[in-house]
Amino acid sequence: MSPEEVAILALIAASKKGRTIDPTQAARAVYTGEDPEGWRKRLPSVRQAAIHLARSGQISIYRKGKVIDPNGFKGVYRLGVPGELPIVATANVEPDDEPEAANLVAE
Repeated sequence: MSPEEVAILALIAASKKGRTIDPTQAARAVYTGEDPEGWRKRLPSVRQAAIHLARSGQISIYRKGKVIDPNGFKGVYRLGVPGELPIVATANVEPDDEPEAANLVAE
């Protein structure tokens, strides 16, 4: 298992239930150089590690709160427990609006 895979799995395990991690967290965790921005060079290997872990079913890759196919995604993504959607914050929802908000999340 690569250092990137180990870092991804450890960070996901340490995160709160229902939360995802940013791939930059894994890149920073595995970078050992002295350049403050050097971790950025690790991002392609973190992406490849995430794809490998997702294909094997150990993690899921999320985009805009939805699980995505690891075989050809683009843009910003996050990593988390397989099939577990991030928690939707409902702190600003009024009690009377809760049923409507629940319907929006379910769609």
